[in-house]
Amino acid sequence: MGTVTTPWKQLLLNSLNSNSHLRHSTYFQLATISPSGMPANRTVVFRGFQETTNKILINTDCRSHKIEDLNHWPFAEICWYFTDTWEQFRINGNVDVIDGSNADPVKLQQREKAWFASSPKSRLQYLGPNPGLPSLLDQPTQDSSSLDPSAGPVAAFCLLVLDPNQVDYLNLKSNERITFSRKIANEEISWNSEKVNP
Repeated sequence: MGTVTTPWKQLLLNSLNSNSHLRHSTYFQLATISPSGMPANRTVVFRGFQETTNKILINTDCRSHKIEDLNHWPFAEICWYFTDTWEQFRINGNVDVIDGSNADPVKLQQREKAWFASSPKSRLQYLGPNPGLPSLLDQPTQDSSSLDPSAGPVAAFCLLVLDPNQVDYLNLKSNERITFSRKIANEEISWNSEKVNP
């Protein structure tokens, strides 16, 4: 399918640039629905866009609850607020979960690329104990010597690829709100935009 760089993506890139001096500008909230139907929300790190697409990359641990949520219901919504420019982006879409068992060699390459783009300190967290389980006092801590810097992704490393369907942009300084909706016709992607009341 053809992919078009969209006006919302340019707005987001502008916001990232304008807020780049703030470390927290690369963090956003990712909401999923648990198998019990309850909402689940957490903060994750923006890892960029998948090459030549509008798809958003997120690294995570395969053992985390969000994977169970996404395997049950493969949709999520991002809420991203930029404190200096007073802009909010809500982005929802389908999420592709790419772990080491994926059969698609292209997706496995994307996962490996995401692994090597992460810092060694970030990679170490995937060698730790299972997230969300009770912490044992005598659990050993991981140090960088336990990780081969040239080795590929460990089993716990997972790449999430969010493919946006809708984007809601709110600028509180200008009191402007725009919604963007993705349309697919004849295997071509286009985006409709509409100004709405804030």
